[in-house]
Amino acid sequence: MNPINSRYGAVAGSQALFDEGLRQHMLRVYNYMALGLVITGLVAFVVGSTPALYVPIFGSPLKWVVMLAPLAFVFFFSFKIQTMSAGTAQITFWAFCAVMGLSLASVFLVFTGASIARTFFITATMFGATSLYGYATKRDLSRMGSFLMMGLFGVIIAAVVNIFLGSSALQFAISVIGIVVFVGLTAYDTQNIKEQYSENYDQESNQKLAVFGALSLYLNFVNIFQLLLNFTGERE
Repeated sequence: MNPINSRYGAVAGSQALFDEGLRQHMLRVYNYMALGLVITGLVAFVVGSTPALYVPIFGSPLKWVVMLAPLAFVFFFSFKIQTMSAGTAQITFWAFCAVMGLSLASVFLVFTGASIARTFFITATMFGATSLYGYATKRDLSRMGSFLMMGLFGVIIAAVVNIFLGSSALQFAISVIGIVVFVGLTAYDTQNIKEQYSENYDQESNQKLAVFGALSLYLNFVNIFQLLLNFTGERE
């Protein structure tokens, strides 16, 4: 056998195995994210359409606990992901999605069901196109990371300030800039998830990477949805 052909065949076979492993990894990430969105949507719908549930939550100081709980989950996840088992990471992610559903139940009290559905499909289209770009592009998006994080912190600070100001103009600016930032983060995070994958990692490590990747994309999707709802949502 020609040694050159043999070497080429081994490299091609190894690349094919890597590509298949990467494909399975990305599918796992998107499946986790999709299931997380289903859990969030179901919890939000059930709570938002059941007075016996939403009145005690949103009619009392408990609403602040519900609103801040997802943020606490994200911090917990970020600091503990390295020491968690893959199973614990998954359970924590599902619990986070359920808590986020409680927090988002208020949208069913404010906006019509038709406008919520329309905004969801617009968000899904934007997210899908941007994530596909992040996966397929050969351009290095890592240089966007620091710029996008600065924009994210700016949006968060402006949103906190606007709680006290109640400015509609500032809210409009926050929504526009926020959508741009989270759309950019979708492409950036997708490429980052793709590049973090390694066939040399054990199954446990890649499973945790998939969960954490799903969390990143899930947060981008939910934030785009909420910000778009400010533009496309029709109030009850």
